Amino acid sequence: MKPGLHRRDFLKLAGACSLLAHGGLALAAGEREPHSARIAAAWRGPNPTDTYYAGTLLADWGRKKLDILSAVPLPTRPHGLLPEPDGSLLVAGVRPGTWLLRIDPEGKVARQLDIDASADVLLNGHAIHNATGDLVFTTETDFASGRGRIGVRDRATLKKLDEWESGGLEPHQLLLDASGNLVVANGGIPRNRADKKYDLPRMDSSLVRLDGRTGKLLRQWKLDDNRLSLRHLAWSTAPDGERRLGVAMQAEHGDAAQRRQAPLLAVLEGDALIVPTRDNDGFGYGGDLAAAYNGGFVVSSNQAGLAQLWHPGAPEKLTPVVELQEAYAMAEWSGPQPGGGVLVATALGLVRWHPVAKPVFLAWPKPMALDNHWVLVSEA
Repeated sequence: MKPGLHRRDFLKLAGACSLLAHGGLALAAGEREPHSARIAAAWRGPNPTDTYYAGTLLADWGRKKLDILSAVPLPTRPHGLLPEPDGSLLVAGVRPGTWLLRIDPEGKVARQLDIDASADVLLNGHAIHNATGDLVFTTETDFASGRGRIGVRDRATLKKLDEWESGGLEPHQLLLDASGNLVVANGGIPRNRADKKYDLPRMDSSLVRLDGRTGKLLRQWKLDDNRLSLRHLAWSTAPDGERRLGVAMQAEHGDAAQRRQAPLLAVLEGDALIVPTRDNDGFGYGGDLAAAYNGGFVVSSNQAGLAQLWHPGAPEKLTPVVELQEAYAMAEWSGPQPGGGVLVATALGLVRWHPVAKPVFLAWPKPMALDNHWVLVSEA
């Protein structure tokens, strides 16, 4: 047994990961599992005051071993990670962010943009490339006005070229749609420079679509409950080709009982933003989100130590697939069948879940605490 993984934890992991058979799915002839996966990640040592790093981890499924391939020390705590086509990794500082940093394929700092902490506009922790790859969009907040902004930056230099309205308050994550337009989750929470929340009754959370060339507001969606903060996004594609956008939500109700019963997931179905299930985690905290089996999603909650599957074949429920302390950062893992599983970071190590592949646990290579997000870079 790996250090730190107690028998009760192992039994819980095995039971949770093998919970779903989904109609007896099995590997087809000629299908095989990848031998390894490279994952872009951010972490620190086991203590809250330890240095933060970003780099690449190698999960070797055959050797059942997890290795650190590269590790670059960071100025402060990171948040979003954006792998780039040339093998570089763009890392954003946690909200309110004062830096963007690019790590080259050799694991060295290639570019660092620093922003004065007293500037009116600071980063909100996520970035994405535009459709042509020559720009980087960043989510930001203008503290002079309180409004959300989308920074339009030169990809190479990271210098800001333009600034668009985000269509709401506190934009968090953003993705591109199939047409190259931006979809943005405006978390809607008023925050000050110390990242303290205030005046929550005036929360204004929304999902918006912005023109990817001009920033023009094309569409906005809101839920009836304005105390549900829309935060993290993932696209998932069903076998019939239908695409859905999943939105992980975090409850900001003043009443603890309301938070405990709050839904975790919203789904953009066609042109309608719906809450397909009221199933929750007992905390109202949807942490990270990843595409998964049959056009569905897995949503994590580190507060509950839980990752749960939603899929369109059973839209009224969430099904636990991983139950381990600090289940949080997630990445889609295609495995032997595309769009199937997820890689979940936990307090003890990496958990690999897939509806037809064997569940795997890999302990961290040394004492370390993974941050909120990680991204699958490649498989072999």
